[in-house]
Amino acid sequence: MSSVATSEDATLGGMPDSPMAMPRGRRRTEAVMLVFAVALVAFAYANVGFGLKGSLPSGMAEYMIAFVVLLAGAHLAVRRLAPWADPLLLPLAATLNGLGIVMTYRLQEVGRDGNPGSMSVPLSSSATLVQIVYTAIGLGCFVAVLALVREPRVLQRYTYIFGLVGIVLLALPALLPAGISEVQGAKIQIRLGGFTIQPEEFAKLALGVSFASYLVTKRDVLSLAGRRVLGIDLPRARDLGPVIIVWAVSLLLLVFESDIGTSALFMGLFVAMLYIATQRTSWLLIGFVLFVAGAYSASKLFAHVGERFQIWLHPFAGQNPFNNAFQLVQGIYGMASGGILGKGLGGGQPYLTPLVQSDFVVTAFGEELGMTGLMAILLLYGLIVQRGLATSLSVKDPFSKILAGGLAFMLALQIFVIVGGVTRLIPLTGITTPFLSQGGSSLVASWILIALLMRLSDTARKPPPQPIQDEGMTQVVNLS
Repeated sequence: MSSVATSEDATLGGMPDSPMAMPRGRRRTEAVMLVFAVALVAFAYANVGFGLKGSLPSGMAEYMIAFVVLLAGAHLAVRRLAPWADPLLLPLAATLNGLGIVMTYRLQEVGRDGNPGSMSVPLSSSATLVQIVYTAIGLGCFVAVLALVREPRVLQRYTYIFGLVGIVLLALPALLPAGISEVQGAKIQIRLGGFTIQPEEFAKLALGVSFASYLVTKRDVLSLAGRRVLGIDLPRARDLGPVIIVWAVSLLLLVFESDIGTSALFMGLFVAMLYIATQRTSWLLIGFVLFVAGAYSASKLFAHVGERFQIWLHPFAGQNPFNNAFQLVQGIYGMASGGILGKGLGGGQPYLTPLVQSDFVVTAFGEELGMTGLMAILLLYGLIVQRGLATSLSVKDPFSKILAGGLAFMLALQIFVIVGGVTRLIPLTGITTPFLSQGGSSLVASWILIALLMRLSDTARKPPPQPIQDEGMTQVVNLS
């Protein structure tokens, strides 16, 4: 007796769990979630109009059509270039991007809705259109990354090139005159005429790739244990070099650029990826202790760093609420006035906080959507991080595993740093909120990060190639 399976039986495409049906199901899920994202953004946009002027916003139809066309193009590109990619990443990012456009429009209308504004840099009447253009550029880069990076391991060949590019981009603002690089006391941007770019947004991606590649080759050495102290296996002294170097660079950023946010992000990214590569808790403890010690020392040695800590610890003391701590205090008052459910989109006064459209956009959402709405937004970020970490667990290639975990942690740490800063959990920094803040550098870099995560998830979920059989061949499975 024998049972025989033919190649025709083995390649049935109509089965729900067949290799061809699964990517189609993923893309259908993505399409449905994108429709939900567009509907949510349109609802928020309409609410802003009714909250400000009692009618639908002017130009809403044109903006929403442009948004839908851009997302449709991105969805079709994913179907073609990364059919096995995680179906939730694009809709989650699109929802946040859309809400950022809505808040940009809301702040753009300050002074045009009968309420005087006090933002230090009022938004122009074309701010929403510019944000749509930046969204188009970001999604263009998203598609370009998917098209050019077909295999993540290709990036591993350029370890030192990415590292050099990242360091140059980080150092560039510190080397330029303050007139074109400084904002709110931190040297974090390059301003040429009416065009502004924040190199750190792209530097963190380049350094993330470089770190992942470096750790793949060195993880066995870095995993070796030295002395055991309090139940923790510490690394050998000779292996502390990479952490000491990164610690020194982060301190230089903190001192010369007065940029606590980038310094924390830079140090935290490397230490987290080091932990993913070696699974040693001691690296986390060493990195945390080194950064806290360095930041505390810098606060005592350099006045501009100490001022940031003074604002953090005593924002309501003396004249601080009216001077250096004015921005932080206004943001806290705004979120407090929003309460649990908020004042409704268009119903608050977030424009009283200087630069609310960039550094403090979280407080704007907290005031108008309340703690409930702000927690929902943080949940969207949490889902993106969770999908990134799930990709890191499922992918088999060591380089891709470290890179996926590092990118997910990078997003999580950036959200923690900015939200922790505006709520006084940690010292205030000048980094942007991904997808929500008004501006181009952060938005474009965030879409590149999502593209890399989608390429990594596509690699993790793609089935291995099946052997090709002739049409008439049969395979004997069992003979008796």
